[in-house]
Amino acid sequence: MATTIQVKDETLERLKYFKEHGKESYDEIINKVMNQIEEAEFTEDFVDGIKQGIADIKAGKIQSIESIAKELGVRLQ
Repeated sequence: MATTIQVKDETLERLKYFKEHGKESYDEIINKVMNQIEEAEFTEDFVDGIKQGIADIKAGKIQSIESIAKELGVRLQ
């Protein structure tokens, strides 16, 4: 059963950073991160990627998927 959860805008932006492809769901992202936590398989590259992503978000260096879609003339459903 699917459910809806509320997340802050900042959290949503952080989740978007972890997308490996455009159609990856937030459920898949959350489960991927939780699996890595459970398995304690954080490589140095993974941790560095998280740190860089957080720094990019804080520095405003990211674009929302909506703004990119608008630039490309793609309609999101």
